[in-house]
Amino acid sequence: MIMDDKFDMGSVVGEPRILFADHGTAQDHFGASVFWMRRMAAIGGEQAAIEDWQIKRDGTERGIVEITVEKS
Repeated sequence: MIMDDKFDMGSVVGEPRILFADHGTAQDHFGASVFWMRRMAAIGGEQAAIEDWQIKRDGTERGIVEITVEKS
């Protein structure tokens, strides 16, 4: 997940906090690898960061899901 630079993990409570607090615990709880970073950490821009994360160490691709908020 690419979070806004102002994202404050300390403000996340309850079950959603599991996603941000500990990768292993999130994997066990949700059954999926969840990685996140703040937008400022996306070296080369968001698209470059996503493309980089999509390639596994063995050179194969992993699936990435994009979730966006619809603005009304």
